[in-house]
Amino acid sequence: MLQIRCKNNNVTKSFPEGTSLLDVYQEFADEIQLPFPVVSAKVNNVSQGLKFRVFQNRDVEFLDASMGSGHRVYVRSLSFVLYKATQDVFPGSKLFIEHSLCRGYYCNFKKRSNEPLSDADVDSIRQRMQEIIDLDMPFRRTQATNEETIRVFTERGFVDKVKLLETSGQIYSDYYTLGDTVDYYYGPLVPSAGYLKVWGLERYEDGLLLRVPDWYNPLKLAEKVDQPKTFGMFAEKTHWDIIMRLSNAGDVNKAIKRGHASELIQVSEALQEKKIVQIAEEIERRFHREENPVRLVLITGPSSSGKTTFCKRLSIQLLACGLRPVSFSTDDYFVNRTDTPKLPNGDYDFDNIETVEYSLLEDHLLRLMQGEKVEIPEYNFVTGKREYNGKKLKLSGDTVLIIEGIHALNPLLTKKIPDDLKYKIYISALTSISLDDHNWIPTRDNRLLRRIIRDYNKGAFTAQQTISQWKNVCQAEDQWIFPYQETADVMFNSALNIEFAVLRTHAEIILASVPRNCPEYAEAHRLLRFIHYFLPISDKEIPPTSIMREFVGGSSFKEI
Repeated sequence: MLQIRCKNNNVTKSFPEGTSLLDVYQEFADEIQLPFPVVSAKVNNVSQGLKFRVFQNRDVEFLDASMGSGHRVYVRSLSFVLYKATQDVFPGSKLFIEHSLCRGYYCNFKKRSNEPLSDADVDSIRQRMQEIIDLDMPFRRTQATNEETIRVFTERGFVDKVKLLETSGQIYSDYYTLGDTVDYYYGPLVPSAGYLKVWGLERYEDGLLLRVPDWYNPLKLAEKVDQPKTFGMFAEKTHWDIIMRLSNAGDVNKAIKRGHASELIQVSEALQEKKIVQIAEEIERRFHREENPVRLVLITGPSSSGKTTFCKRLSIQLLACGLRPVSFSTDDYFVNRTDTPKLPNGDYDFDNIETVEYSLLEDHLLRLMQGEKVEIPEYNFVTGKREYNGKKLKLSGDTVLIIEGIHALNPLLTKKIPDDLKYKIYISALTSISLDDHNWIPTRDNRLLRRIIRDYNKGAFTAQQTISQWKNVCQAEDQWIFPYQETADVMFNSALNIEFAVLRTHAEIILASVPRNCPEYAEAHRLLRFIHYFLPISDKEIPPTSIMREFVGGSSFKEI
């Protein structure tokens, strides 16, 4: 007999060797209180499916779909059901699950006949998905040598998965079957399709939108939020990926093996610089128009999107256009720390819009734009107070103000300034590279890796501390940043195709420092497993002005 400690209630019970987590859960079900149905578990802080069998003493924590790991298991399993349904209804078709969009997942779908997708097609796929779920088809995992797994996918024509596995360096690989359909996923699935009660499927643009449960209440669908500008930015990036013949990790790895890493870096940087030049030229055009000339540039984006470096590179291009950019910090308009809003646990809520005295900031902006001289405050982060130290600012005729911050697009910040006088920019690392056709890379994983590396290199936080804070960071983004992203005049994608290969070199040793006995190890383990799909390369050819330098170090810009 072995001992299993359930971390949900801190009770230990005895079980025979080889007992499945599902059977373990049945023993604890009446004693633990989870708000939603269990979909997966963590075993010694590593995510596992409920069919996982235990052969040694272990700590087990059961998870529902409102928890990060559990939510990923749910969505991953639902993706497999979608894929099987498309194959059953349209044999030989191609499904590409590309990226998160509208609080669901956008999927590119190509019928073998190349006919356009119709509403009737979507109805047929949706109906087949429901049949699979009603039949409660089991997901079956098979572990085999990497060579055997490659053979399985080669026989079925899965070039994307073959390239991924050929370059992964793995000895053994898992693949899954659902009925007679085979697929590959880099994380566990639910035991059977009947677990998937909440979902939706509809047309979106020229593809499909797979709708998934709400993060905070998985008993209901996440509310759909239309994101045409975000879709356009993804489409633009995907277009360039196709031109560069890079769609997935296997493509990147093979390009690195052929010695093309330098070229990929140079082209990626050139494409970003081209976009920044276009943005600067558009600001210049609007600055010189006769009616309602632009005088204020607002830049926002989520954590670790590269706002600081982007702001500096844009300023250089604006100078090249004959304009004089002046950066304005919202930090200097923080309320005194004693007046800062607090979270339910008593901690200061530094991401809240009420942390900024936005009425004062807006008054100063209006006066500056009217040609007045204004004394600008400076925030003392040691004393937690806003101070006036004689710093005065007056704009000249060729000056454009730049405000960068998480609240820059919040209407409260500049509600008295006409929209025609503002140019709004949203920046994020919208990863378009996938592991394979059905394993997308969450954009938040890209930004979390960046943040872990930057925090560690600056000595600000350990990887464990950064991971522990990440949930609060994401919740703040959902509340204060994402609701306004579609109001931007332009969106800028700061992700690079070669990025994960560079990040792996830095992230491995940092993530390996997270202790196994802490809750954050689960996320560190998942990120390590994910990033190992990319061959590592040195950052020596990343230019000093690159957005990547903001995170891996070596930037030529000051204060980064």
